[in-house]
Amino acid sequence: GHVFAGPGSATDALLTEAGITAAQVPGSLAGLSMNGKLLLKGRIETYPFRIPMPLSSRIALVRAGIKVGGQVLRYASIVRRRRGEDPAVRQQRVYDFENGRSFRDFLGDLPEDAEALFHPTVTRSAADPHEISAGAGIGYFSLVWNIGQGLSRGIVGGPSTLTQGIAAALGDRVQLDAEVVEIVHTKHSVVVRYQQDGVDSEVEGRYVVLATPATVSHRIAVDLPQDIREALGKVIYGPYVSAAFLTNESTPQPWDAAYAIATPKRSFNVLLNQASLVRGGESARQPGSSIMTFSPAGLARTLLDKSDDEIVRIYTDDLNQVLGSSFGGSVVESQVQRWETGAPYCFPGRGALQPTLTRGGSRVLLAGDYLGTLYTETAIQTGFSAAQEAASLLATERQQSTVR
Repeated sequence: GHVFAGPGSATDALLTEAGITAAQVPGSLAGLSMNGKLLLKGRIETYPFRIPMPLSSRIALVRAGIKVGGQVLRYASIVRRRRGEDPAVRQQRVYDFENGRSFRDFLGDLPEDAEALFHPTVTRSAADPHEISAGAGIGYFSLVWNIGQGLSRGIVGGPSTLTQGIAAALGDRVQLDAEVVEIVHTKHSVVVRYQQDGVDSEVEGRYVVLATPATVSHRIAVDLPQDIREALGKVIYGPYVSAAFLTNESTPQPWDAAYAIATPKRSFNVLLNQASLVRGGESARQPGSSIMTFSPAGLARTLLDKSDDEIVRIYTDDLNQVLGSSFGGSVVESQVQRWETGAPYCFPGRGALQPTLTRGGSRVLLAGDYLGTLYTETAIQTGFSAAQEAASLLATERQQSTVR
């Protein structure tokens, strides 16, 4: 996670409980670089008229934009919270919206430049337009076009500040390098079998909150109800490749005013200025920046098997063209990361899995970002829900024991 939900969200509740500070990202979230033009200011709807492209592409882009815009208005109504509504009901409604076809089928055939402009927004999902559902693709445009209404806060000190803070509070209750091999039910409990330091061990509990990716949950929760295990096996993940670049420039740079810059037709589809929170609090521009590049879905698949050096070279060549030819000379450190299972995405038909995944009825309580459409917010919200359910079930068991 790099941007997070705001007040009233499960994320905000967790940050408050953990004593972690988050702030509104000050830089522009909607920069664009395409066909030699870098746009960091102005309304998004003006971009089709400011980016160099053939007239045919411009006309097609405007028509497609109007089509998407109309559906974004429908999506806003679908996603709106309703008084007293269970979050699970709202999430099901979001999944069911335009879930019968792909975003590519919804959009139709477009000229190259027009189609390229839609890619960065949609593919951040870890899926290409022909893989993601139309409703999910429309949802991403709703998120981008309603800046400030979605995920727009950054954690002061960086995202790892949150996980480190939680780990410090939990102390020895957090066990690292312990690989869970199997989770099985007994009559009144759950047994978790794991390996640590080459030793087979197990621990028994009344309930287990299973917050691993769906692919892992499907593999280790061996005696979940069969339909739930099958549903876990049908959740689809797309890949990510990313790199971070630490620089040492000492003068103001064009990207200082931006947080995110979409980069169609490049090896990455967006670059993120991770120093944005720092820039926003400076009285004088300090040296250095932290730039992250992000390649999801098909872009990632072309990079996964390349060496770190090859990926850095490819990224640096593109960064020089987007940010200026001197960028590469200012890089003092770079790191590459690959995730073959980067994130779960909403494919056509995904909505049909949700009732099974959220049905419950087991001592293994599922949590994770694959149970919704808001990334870290979904992960945190489902974690809270699982913990609350476990507490409620334990209280019920104690009451029944007292009665007996």
